[in-house]
Amino acid sequence: MDKVISVIGIDLAKHVFQVCAANKRGQRLFNRAVSRAKLLSMLANVPKCIVGMEACSSSHYWAREIELLGHEVKLMPPQYVKPYVKTNKNDATDADAICEAVCRPSMRFVVVKSVEQQALMLLHRDRRGLVRDRTALVNRLRATMGEFGVIAPAGLHKFRAWIKDEYGAVECRLPELMRRHVHVMVSRLRETDEHIALLESEIHGNASSTDDCKRLREVPGIGPLTASALVASLGDIKSFNNGRAFAAWLGLVPKQHSSGGKNKLQGISKRGDGYLRSMLIHGARAVIRHLNPNRAVSRWLRDLLCRRHKNVVIVALANKLARTVWALLSKGTRYQESYS
Repeated sequence: MDKVISVIGIDLAKHVFQVCAANKRGQRLFNRAVSRAKLLSMLANVPKCIVGMEACSSSHYWAREIELLGHEVKLMPPQYVKPYVKTNKNDATDADAICEAVCRPSMRFVVVKSVEQQALMLLHRDRRGLVRDRTALVNRLRATMGEFGVIAPAGLHKFRAWIKDEYGAVECRLPELMRRHVHVMVSRLRETDEHIALLESEIHGNASSTDDCKRLREVPGIGPLTASALVASLGDIKSFNNGRAFAAWLGLVPKQHSSGGKNKLQGISKRGDGYLRSMLIHGARAVIRHLNPNRAVSRWLRDLLCRRHKNVVIVALANKLARTVWALLSKGTRYQESYS
């Protein structure tokens, strides 16, 4: 049997990794556990080969480290690896499935992110978490005061204005314990706002210094947050064959449920990166809210709004934005607005 390693599948973990190796004919050579401290030294003594891993926590870090050893690293979405698990789930069968899946010609892979891209995406993730915490905090504040008959308006901006201008007039209706508690929660709200503003300033600074971000920001509906998130997430845009493939990766194309020659299209698939998809949809919503009658796309949007629901039009425009992003980044061109 050929003992030369051609493919390695690694099931990542925190301390103990499972490594499965196979030759060019797919025959397994070994499948054993390797400690975190010994993984790179073991791979350094292996001939250059393909190393497959699931795209998960720390996978991009290990991919960069293994690439420095000369190996070709391929990251795969975990949901595409799962069908290759042959028996009960454990580390050995997971590593075997990864070793099998990475060799499939139809497998889809994830581009390895650079250190800068990972750092920028972590800022976006932290900001998104803080925004979610802020929303939860405002809802708890409104619910707390509602228990004593004090009704605060919904919406962040309206709530801030109400706290500043009108809360003092109804504060006496709350017991002393609740007044102190509300004061603490409002202070936490201000601190959260400050943390979000700090993260946004960091993200905006990066978007102002990157050429790709500058070109994307010229597109109506794409601001600094969306532009930086796209650049940080995509890696090599040329890994997508065309704009439709990129829109499909974002989940902005119809979901199919077809059988027996009957084609049935449903709502959008919502596959891929939900954060990027939501950013593009918010951008599309802003464009429709402030339609410029002189833009050529406005006529298309007005005609579509006459025939379809507003949310359908928003998703259609988000799909168009995704295709525009692919064209700008893949061809290295600048956005040129067309007017009627």
